[in-house]
Amino acid sequence: MTINHWVVGDGPAVLLVHAGVADARMWARQVDELRENHRVITLDLRGYGETPLEVGAKYSDAGDLLAVLDEVGADSVAAIGSSYGGYVVQQAASRQPERFNRLVLLCAPTDDVHPTDDLRAVWAQENELIEAGDVDGATDLMVRSWIGPDADDDARELLRAMQKRAYELQIAAGDVDNEEYAVEPEKLTMPVRLITGAHDFQFFADCATYLAERLPNVERIDLPWAGHLPTLERPGEAGALIS
Repeated sequence: MTINHWVVGDGPAVLLVHAGVADARMWARQVDELRENHRVITLDLRGYGETPLEVGAKYSDAGDLLAVLDEVGADSVAAIGSSYGGYVVQQAASRQPERFNRLVLLCAPTDDVHPTDDLRAVWAQENELIEAGDVDGATDLMVRSWIGPDADDDARELLRAMQKRAYELQIAAGDVDNEEYAVEPEKLTMPVRLITGAHDFQFFADCATYLAERLPNVERIDLPWAGHLPTLERPGEAGALIS
């Protein structure tokens, strides 16, 4: 199975891992900015963007991420993960912490924190719409739920396109088995920046609080203007957030 990935620029390696409602396209502006002084690695996880998902597949997103780093010869990277991508980064860094010199986790979930009722309600509504065959309705729900008030129309349309593509790939694959590695905060001794948004679901702030209490070398930034995808909502400020 080929995980589609892209490498541009030269310098210290930076890995960008997309959110679960997006794909590598969400990082376009950040790639253009970082490539001047960094070797920038992006990828589409299975079932997103340009990476298909096989029917009944057994795999690990974190394992795939580590395999991509092997393939491109990246022995030491700063990893930036948005939402689910941040969770994948935590899993991979827990498995091979020596490969990661810095983490930036944007509105990321983690292990051992329970989802809040409002988030469960969105997931339930999404499942109902998908089961009813209303992919457009589910896509509209995701756009409303996951991007904050400062996002412009272009950002919303990009999110809509990325989410719809993910549904297309994932629905066609049916039930799959994605192995998740344990997140072990005590192993994440590299500098870690946690970023949360005031307009996001409380669950993600709870996850940041949980991690902040356990990570050895942590910085937390709470953004009063942000929803769940701050690098899409205010891309002009993203460089300062992730650098």
